[in-house]
Amino acid sequence: MPWWELIVRSVIVYVFLIVLLRITGKRQVGQLAPFDLVLLLVLSNAVQNSMNGGDNSVLGGIISATTLIGLNFFTGYLTYSHKRLEVLIGGQPEVLIHNGKLFEKVMARAQLTHHELNAALRQAGCLSVAEVHCAILENNGTITVSQRTISQVPSQ
Repeated sequence: MPWWELIVRSVIVYVFLIVLLRITGKRQVGQLAPFDLVLLLVLSNAVQNSMNGGDNSVLGGIISATTLIGLNFFTGYLTYSHKRLEVLIGGQPEVLIHNGKLFEKVMARAQLTHHELNAALRQAGCLSVAEVHCAILENNGTITVSQRTISQVPSQ
């Protein structure tokens, strides 16, 4: 197989996977459940043949790997340089909780379960949504939590 075809195949697969992972949401990247990890491993195996087209040579692997690393570097540079592209590829942080109010629609859109959110809250030292000033689902899939101060927590 010609070297340029390995590059073209790698570019096509890379772009396809970026779009696919972007569509499936943030949780897929930062909050990997066991089935998510299995999916990524199987996915990598599934697209391997489409990239190498049966060329299992060392040179073919080096060309594909170099192309993928180059694309990743180039994508990082573009998202750093162009804020609109950063939002398109990386997405935007989303507020999950503000002043003790939980936004269910944001959780549903992100396919984030209450169990996953509660685990993030516990890691931040919060036992309930009422104790949270702000919880944000970051671009990388992590959840950043800031606690309310004592004066902000409503008395019950």
